[in-house]
Amino acid sequence: MSPSRIPPLRVSAFTATSSVGVGKGALLAALEQSKSGLRANDFGPTPLPTWIGRVEGLEELRLPDELAGWDCRNNRLAWLGLQADGFIEAVAAARKRYGADRIALILGTSTSSIGETEAAYTELDNGAFPAHQRRPKVHTPHSLTLFVQEALGLEGPAETISTACSSSGKVFASAERLIRLGLVDAAVVGGVDTLCGSVLFGFNSLELVSPEPCRPFDAARNGISLGEAAGFALLERGEGPLELLGYGEASDAHHMSTPHPEGLGAERALDDALARAGLQPEDIDYINMHGTASTKNDEVEGALVARRFPPTTHASSTKGFTGHTLGAAGIVEAVISLLAIETGLKPGTVNTTTLDAECGPQIKLQPAHGEVRYALSNSFGFGGNNCSLVFGKGASA
Repeated sequence: MSPSRIPPLRVSAFTATSSVGVGKGALLAALEQSKSGLRANDFGPTPLPTWIGRVEGLEELRLPDELAGWDCRNNRLAWLGLQADGFIEAVAAARKRYGADRIALILGTSTSSIGETEAAYTELDNGAFPAHQRRPKVHTPHSLTLFVQEALGLEGPAETISTACSSSGKVFASAERLIRLGLVDAAVVGGVDTLCGSVLFGFNSLELVSPEPCRPFDAARNGISLGEAAGFALLERGEGPLELLGYGEASDAHHMSTPHPEGLGAERALDDALARAGLQPEDIDYINMHGTASTKNDEVEGALVARRFPPTTHASSTKGFTGHTLGAAGIVEAVISLLAIETGLKPGTVNTTTLDAECGPQIKLQPAHGEVRYALSNSFGFGGNNCSLVFGKGASA
């Protein structure tokens, strides 16, 4: 049974910071110019021979004194991301309107502050963390949300969602439910993930990491490029120029790291997102595909889009710009979808030269311009954990 249509939520502020730069302006410029932010891997003492999307300046960045106890790479990136595009000011204004306890905070992350925990293990003192690393609030998957909650002065429900690559897509679904049920009046959603040894060497052990810049949907694609990013959005009741219209979530549980061969879970998420938005596939003007450049993920998603959408639909993967930012991928690509609606820019698929013949004509290599009324963003994670989001242009746009 399909879900019912839901009232739209206004996206009143949003931002993203990644390897292409800080804030929406840098991201939009990279998309417009088809300029990748990937670089040869220079992370860690023994860098793997791969390419990464690394955010500049995190090593030198310092948190404010009152937040210094939260210091780690992931929370530094969160702080950097919060500064962009007037986001902190937008949240402060919402806090004044609704009260700190009436704004939810829902963030997605895959590794949170595990990089700091890795560092602590290299400094073990008689089997224990050294004194300066005995910080339980940092060495927890919930560290990101606890840190951002304090940084923004929020007191409402706080959730950390960790469902691999769908994490910061699913935050929108959780926020919609909390607002619709009247538990809160607004929600800050987003996600942050940073590079660390566990991510780089873990994905390498799965034989998923490419030795060159990733090439989504390319006939000769050979793996992913990992990246780091932070992104946030503020959701409120009512209509606005930019709106969250629908979401769909599904878990096909086919395999821990391989999608269902027919994309059944992904298709269920897609169908539910369209149903909640009250739209048909032909209504969608731009699709931001999950498109990791791994063999099976691209094959399954490419076939799904080819069979469900008109040939004229503009679809692309933006992983070649930022790298696969794991738990932050959903929010970064939601921001890209919102920028497409706001500006009419439909990004291309950078680094890719020869499309896989199994993929449909929807996947475009070059950017295009035109009205984008509705955009779809796909985020598909390990274990078949899938999420699709539909954003739209409101009547007041």
